[in-house]
Amino acid sequence: MQVKGSRALVTGGASGLGAATVRRFLDGGASAAILDLPSSDGEAVASRIGAAFVPCDVTDPTQVEEAVDAAAAALGGLDVCVNAAGVANAHRVLTRDGTMFPIELFDFVVRVNLIGAFDVTRNAARHMAGNEPTADGERGAVVNVASIAAFEGQIGQAAYSASKGGIVGMTLPLARDLASIGVRVNAIAPGIMDTPMLAAMPDDVKQQLAEVHMFPKRLGEPDEFAALAQHLVENTLINGAVVRLDAAARMGPR
Repeated sequence: MQVKGSRALVTGGASGLGAATVRRFLDGGASAAILDLPSSDGEAVASRIGAAFVPCDVTDPTQVEEAVDAAAAALGGLDVCVNAAGVANAHRVLTRDGTMFPIELFDFVVRVNLIGAFDVTRNAARHMAGNEPTADGERGAVVNVASIAAFEGQIGQAAYSASKGGIVGMTLPLARDLASIGVRVNAIAPGIMDTPMLAAMPDDVKQQLAEVHMFPKRLGEPDEFAALAQHLVENTLINGAVVRLDAAARMGPR
């Protein structure tokens, strides 16, 4: 499926990896809708770059269904779905003073990163199923965002790693499940990316994080993620795959 002429929905599209993906798709000739929290900069970003904005909390199934329907209505259908909405709250399972990992926090991280991605995917697939198939029989493509923490989660990342491990684990079953309607599903597992999550960190801390990457020794750029997302959309033979985008990094325990 070509990005040019496609209709793309991107969750978390107001900033970071999602925003870079929206911009790249628009530059490539797609139309796009940003799904992000009402409190995000989504409306301003969308207005500035020529995308549609639909406010949505991906932890609320009613909002998700209505938002995906609204995005499809704004774009005239859906061909591509990129799930980049996510949170990275960290906490030790048991701190030195005996405080346990708050179960509400664990639940929140999983609901945003994993259940939210699945919910948006199933609703997007509902719209893609009605598309006219390409010569390969393709009707849509989904790209979900995992993390190298799915494989090498660090201390304090139990919830985050569990949520991203779920993204990895459901990639192949989703691809197999949606093959009957011609929808492909892949995932990207980024390493240390230069996103707003890192923006407030001192330069020396950023450099330490960049050292985790074997080569090149720098933070990943959001547009490098967007370029891979575009390739996964356009290369029809890639399906059910999880691609690491991490400069050969392997995370230590802390």
